[in-house]
Amino acid sequence: MQAKLSTMFQSLQVRNYRLFASGQLIKLIGVWMMFIAQDWLVLDLSDNSATALGVVTACQFTPVLLLTLFSGRLADRYDKRVLLFVANAFWSLLALGMSVLVLTDLVQLWHVFAFAALLGTANAVETPVRQAFVSELVGTPLLPNALSLNAAVFNSARIVGPAVAGLAIAAFDVGPVFLFTALSSIAPLVNVVRMRTADLHREALIPRDERASAKVVDGLRYVWRRPDLLLPMAVMSVIGMSLFNFQLTLAALAKTVFHTGAASFGLFSTALAVGALGGALSGTGRRSRPSVWLVLGAAIACASFGTLVGLASTYWLVVALLVPTGFFMVFFAQAANQRVQLGVDAAFRGRVMALWVLVFLGTNPVGAPLIGWVAEHFGAGASIWMGGLISLAAALVALTWQLRRSGARLRFRVLPMPRFYVTSTDC
Repeated sequence: MQAKLSTMFQSLQVRNYRLFASGQLIKLIGVWMMFIAQDWLVLDLSDNSATALGVVTACQFTPVLLLTLFSGRLADRYDKRVLLFVANAFWSLLALGMSVLVLTDLVQLWHVFAFAALLGTANAVETPVRQAFVSELVGTPLLPNALSLNAAVFNSARIVGPAVAGLAIAAFDVGPVFLFTALSSIAPLVNVVRMRTADLHREALIPRDERASAKVVDGLRYVWRRPDLLLPMAVMSVIGMSLFNFQLTLAALAKTVFHTGAASFGLFSTALAVGALGGALSGTGRRSRPSVWLVLGAAIACASFGTLVGLASTYWLVVALLVPTGFFMVFFAQAANQRVQLGVDAAFRGRVMALWVLVFLGTNPVGAPLIGWVAEHFGAGASIWMGGLISLAAALVALTWQLRRSGARLRFRVLPMPRFYVTSTDC
């Protein structure tokens, strides 16, 4: 067990990565608390409008759609550590300003929309840079483990944040939650400054002349010529747009379908995050590039459980189904992320990961308003199961395409344990 735990958390032996991960954990707990508080505030200010939730989500992710590819170019040309500090500092100032508006009761709905758009601008710069920076922290050999631990950090915060936020909103209202978010965002700023630049894996990964000539269009051409990168990105774009809107749909489900309070909404998010943490930790022992079959199988499982969540008729059944949904959601996203990162040339990593962030998060401005409209007119449950069916269809189409392209065959085995498997030499 000790050896297994040592392998699972191997990247934490690297000092710079420990600083990075601990700062992210503190900040992300506050971020998830803020997401819960923001959604609750929007519902209060808009008379429980799911469409308003969709609009605020679109405002938050539209900058990702517009700016992420440019940020990837920055990540390949300039010091990622400095870029992270600037983006996080901007984020901290935004959170502090929003907390002042909420605490003084001056906040209006348009303030929340504007805050979400500015927050999205900071995230559009920070996220692809942060994704590409991990390889500089640990180097290529530990990259799969570090990526899995990143997901574990993210989902640990997703467990703690919503649970604490639900209780804090019930006890103190949303204002103190925004203030805590502003204070927690200082942690990554301090830890980025404390990193040892001499320990970063820089020159060995990205030659200086290639950084200087980095162009966005070259990154797009590079991915277009790589079907092994293009397929997971295409599947992620559909699932990200149609199903990965639980921040919006679970809030509407809790308040408009089951008529529960903020604490119960927090339980939905926590159940999803418990499964997600398991999905993240399950990939920490991975040391090689995941196969395309693993990615597609996880996508099918994620879409199937997501559909069941939308069809569930009782509160506790939803809570139970959110656990495996969260597991396969992160297992799929992490396997796809690792397949992309471990298959890309170092000189293109920033731009490719920017494109990954674009399909992962940038589809939300398109999907969120539509999902919000469906939730308001047909019910929050319908918005989830419809998204699940669209995701399932996309994953099955991708599986069919890959089987035909590789000449492989899908088989089903009953003994010793029922399971599907692929007969192919292509991995």
